[in-house]
Amino acid sequence: MNNFIVPIDFSETSKNAARYAAHISTLVPDAHLILYNVFDTLEYGSDSSPLGTEGAEDASRKAIVELALESVRSELSAITNARISVVAEENNNFLDTLEEYVKKNNIQLIIMGLTGATRLGQVFMGSNALNIVKRAIAPVIITPENTHSTSAKNVLLLTDFQDIESTIPIDTVKEVLNLFHPRLFVVNVDHEHYVQVTEEYKAERTKLEDRLKDFNPEFFFIRLFDFVEATNQFVADNHIDLILTFPRKHSWLSNVFKTTSTSKLAYHSHVPIAAINV
Repeated sequence: MNNFIVPIDFSETSKNAARYAAHISTLVPDAHLILYNVFDTLEYGSDSSPLGTEGAEDASRKAIVELALESVRSELSAITNARISVVAEENNNFLDTLEEYVKKNNIQLIIMGLTGATRLGQVFMGSNALNIVKRAIAPVIITPENTHSTSAKNVLLLTDFQDIESTIPIDTVKEVLNLFHPRLFVVNVDHEHYVQVTEEYKAERTKLEDRLKDFNPEFFFIRLFDFVEATNQFVADNHIDLILTFPRKHSWLSNVFKTTSTSKLAYHSHVPIAAINV
C-alpha cells in the first residue's frame, strides 16, 4: 500500500493540500491517505488542573480533533475512492512527532501546504513544511496556497546536470514516478544563457537518460537569465502538474525554498513542488 500523509491544521491551505492528495491518489490503485493532526499537550497549574481549558480532558480534546478530521475525510471521499484514515496525536513538538510517525508507518509521500490562511497557519504550514523538507525523512510535496493542480500526469524534473549520480537520488525519483507513470520533462534552465551546451552537459544528460529510460524522458535546455520566469513559462506551455526539485548544498537549487528566485517559484506557483533530498 502507498501511504500519503497530509498534516492538517484546518487552515484552508492545509485542506487544499488534502484535496490535491485526494486527486493524485486516484492515479494510484493502492493509495492510502492519512489526515494527520498534532494537538498541543495540556499544561497544568500548581493545583494540577489544566491551564486555560476549564477542566477539559485529553480524551475529549482528541475526540474534537478527530471529529474535525472526519469532516475533512467526508469531503475528500467525494474526490477519491482511496482509503482515508484520520490520526490525531498529542504532543508539543509537531516536527518530531510527524517524523516518528512517518518512519514507523512506511510513508511514501508527505503532502503539505506552504502557507496558511491565517497568520498562525502561515507559521505552522509554512515553516513546518520547509523544516520537514530539511529533515529528509520522505519526499515532500509542497502545495502552494492557490494551487489549481489536480493531477501528476505531467512532471517537470529540474536539474543543473552537474554530477547527476550524486545530486539526484535516482531510486527515490523512480519510486515517485512509478506512483503516477507521468509524462516526464527534464529541464535545465541555465542562468548563464550565453553558455553553449558543453560536452560535460551532454555526458550527464546521457547518464540521466539511461537511468530514467523506463519513463521516456524528454530533455530541454532553456537559456534564460530569469530562473523563475523560465520555469513558470515552461510549466504553463506544457501543462505541468508537478515539479521535482532536489535541495542540496552549494547548488543553484540549494535552499530551494529560501533563495530569492526559487522562493518566488515556491510561493507564487500554482503548481505543487516535490522536494526530494539527496
